[in-house]
Amino acid sequence: MLNRLRQRTGDEGGFTLIELLVVILIIGILAAIAIPSFISQKNKAYSSQAVETARSMATAEETNLTNEGKYTAELSALNKIEPTIPATATGIPGLEVSVPAAGTNEYKVLVKVTKVKTATGTNPEFWIERTATGETKYQCEPKEVKYGCTTSGEW
Repeated sequence: MLNRLRQRTGDEGGFTLIELLVVILIIGILAAIAIPSFISQKNKAYSSQAVETARSMATAEETNLTNEGKYTAELSALNKIEPTIPATATGIPGLEVSVPAAGTNEYKVLVKVTKVKTATGTNPEFWIERTATGETKYQCEPKEVKYGCTTSGEW
């Protein structure tokens, strides 16, 4: 019996080439599924951060109207009201913020996601616009759901 055990242990040398190839193939298939999913989640995170920054900027604009009697186009003024808003256009990695329009009764705050490129090569943009009539619009481009923008161009 001892002789059988010695012979058996001598025959087992490890995994065969086929077994190793099957394991590598399975790992490759799992990676092919997981990597695009990870990239998609990362893009959604940047879009969510852009939406939240736009909301914070709009709230700061309303606060500035209450305090100063008008909306402001200065990021530094919005930063004094809400410190999470960057004082410069590129103050948040992956995002670019601006206030392209501001007046006594209207404003537009814009957040562009610079870390994400769409299929057309553009960056997703989210903005909140308050018109002179008091209507508030939540709009975005491009109109692709995977970047957080509905096909109607609103969020």
